[in-house]
Amino acid sequence: MRYVAVIALAGLAAALLRLLPPACDGCAAAAPQAAIATSVQAPAPGPRISYPAGDYPQLALPDGRRETVRSILNIAKPMRFGAFVWNEEGIPAGAVWVRIDLARQLLSVFRAGHEIGSAVILYGSDGKATPTGSFTILEKDADHYSQSYNAPMPYMLRLTKDGVAIHGSNVREGWATHGCIGVPLDFARLLFTAAKKGDPVIILAAKKA
Repeated sequence: MRYVAVIALAGLAAALLRLLPPACDGCAAAAPQAAIATSVQAPAPGPRISYPAGDYPQLALPDGRRETVRSILNIAKPMRFGAFVWNEEGIPAGAVWVRIDLARQLLSVFRAGHEIGSAVILYGSDGKATPTGSFTILEKDADHYSQSYNAPMPYMLRLTKDGVAIHGSNVREGWATHGCIGVPLDFARLLFTAAKKGDPVIILAAKKA
């Protein structure tokens, strides 16, 4: 198995708004597959970057849809393996969706148009690659155990019928999965609580085809 060894950027502000360069040599040549089509100023102090009403940027998704973004987490420094940020203070109830950027090993959670969580992830490699495209959460199981790999998959959110899921993992440099998305355990618990069956999950490819 080829090991994945990428250090994720510092959240959606860096990944989409290009406040920092890509973290790995291979990422430099890959064009972003989704971008916020608006002018952006430097982040202001505080836990999040908010956009003015009437001037909300949008994320273009691979399936042709667009998601309105009202605010993103203000994460100014690169996050290392095992790191995450979660802040839903003051964020109203609303639709939840998840964006996974394999190129930067970064997962972002949105609710009501606001980014509430961001985490460094593991994903599949070589023989069992993580699929890309648009998915929905098919099943939730807080205490799932994989019979195929004889391993626990806590706070599992199933995305495909053949077992690809988001679940709690020991997110370490040089590790990969068998196609699943591995997130830090405490982050997995928060995501499991926030998400429900039917919520959309978008997975962007690790590199341009």
